[in-house]
Amino acid sequence: MYKTFVRPFLFLFDAERAHHLTFSLVHFFSNIGFSRVFRMMYTLEDKRLEREVFGIRFKNPVGLAAGFDKDAKLYNELSDFGFGFVEIGTLTPKPQEGNPKKRLFRLKPDQAIVNRMGFNNQGVFDAVERLKKKHRVLVGGNIGKNKVTPNTEAVKDYLICFDALFDHVDYFVVNVSSPNTPGLRELQDKEPLTALLIQLKDRNTENAKNKGIKEKPILLKIAPDLTDDQLLDIISIVEITQIEGVIATNTTIARKDLKSDAVQTKETGGLSGKPLTKRSTEVIRFLAEKSNKAFPIIGVGGIHSPEDVLEKLDAGADLVQLYTGFIYEGPSLVKRINKAILNRSEVR
Repeated sequence: MYKTFVRPFLFLFDAERAHHLTFSLVHFFSNIGFSRVFRMMYTLEDKRLEREVFGIRFKNPVGLAAGFDKDAKLYNELSDFGFGFVEIGTLTPKPQEGNPKKRLFRLKPDQAIVNRMGFNNQGVFDAVERLKKKHRVLVGGNIGKNKVTPNTEAVKDYLICFDALFDHVDYFVVNVSSPNTPGLRELQDKEPLTALLIQLKDRNTENAKNKGIKEKPILLKIAPDLTDDQLLDIISIVEITQIEGVIATNTTIARKDLKSDAVQTKETGGLSGKPLTKRSTEVIRFLAEKSNKAFPIIGVGGIHSPEDVLEKLDAGADLVQLYTGFIYEGPSLVKRINKAILNRSEVR
């Protein structure tokens, strides 16, 4: 039904407008009692799907990646589509408009999306107010810096977001890999990244001690465009800072072997979707093998089928996340993935 009716309707609109329309429709139907219907259609409950990763028990290993619910407006409602966890953000201390529109583009022949949103969000404190309601799902908090904040002061922005969200999310993701904030990826270099993560870990210990609770897991989201030497640096950084895991990967700035016309493919921004499938899996496998599986990995990038997920799990991922595949394939993809994971466990 999604591919026959819903997707063609949504694809009549500009991609960003379609996103907002989708949010309005999900909010409307959930408010008039369709949450139970969505759960019946798309949720698969089975103890065998549960995973314990970085000290948290997930009801299933399939999550919604950051960027879809930037401002924590629909995390509970989106969980009705079968997700085991929902990641909000990227959030910054101050609200920001992001980059000028038009900034979101569908590459339909490639089943891909190019975005240069630029961390558009209403600010972390605005999101916190919505996060105070009861959660029906595990929530991750993806944090970044404001565009106007120089890299030399970036730590302050990450700490502000970390403190604001500490009581309201189950884990944190440090985003230094978006290609759409000028200079942000420079923070992936070993020295500044190590310093940033150490300060976040120290604040984590301090906050947890003051509140008498456990520390919150901190994950690092990395780009797919890193070289092998840079990936080895990431492994070293994880060991030095003792953060809990890595999300592999963010969007890519590469434009290889695309089928879409040249006008679309030349749009600047991060590319997501099917063209990223192979590379994200390669990064997962490299990290897992070279680190001897020393830390958990959340695999994201180009997941459009259950087979894509099984490949990422085989490569070393512990959990996975969807975004572009969710848009192209629809909510039934989550249930199909969980069924495939169950079927494999039965065979084994």
